[in-house]
Amino acid sequence: MDHVFIEGLEIEALIGIYDWERRIRQPLVFDLEMAFDNRVPAASDDIAHTLDYKAVSKRLIDYVSASEFGLVETLAERCAAIVIEEFKVERVRLKLSKPGAVRGARAVGVSIERTRRA
Repeated sequence: MDHVFIEGLEIEALIGIYDWERRIRQPLVFDLEMAFDNRVPAASDDIAHTLDYKAVSKRLIDYVSASEFGLVETLAERCAAIVIEEFKVERVRLKLSKPGAVRGARAVGVSIERTRRA
């Protein structure tokens, strides 16, 4: 299976469990790898046949920007579900990083892989 990826998509969101986190927007960084058969778009050279990474990015930006979750785990699950359900991918690997959340670490977060259910 081929993969379409989005790397380093930065989105500001209200996320966290501490009181101070509930008052500020924090940057989150998303890396996605989506299983998609690229043979049809390659043969047609038509964007209508592709997994449009701009559309995926815009959908996630809109969703994450409006979200107010406490846990990055919850946000990652919801974003993976959006990609699978709305963009018809067979599998998605999603890494959600929260830069600066832990002193001394560049970032913390979660990495998940979800597959479309038959």
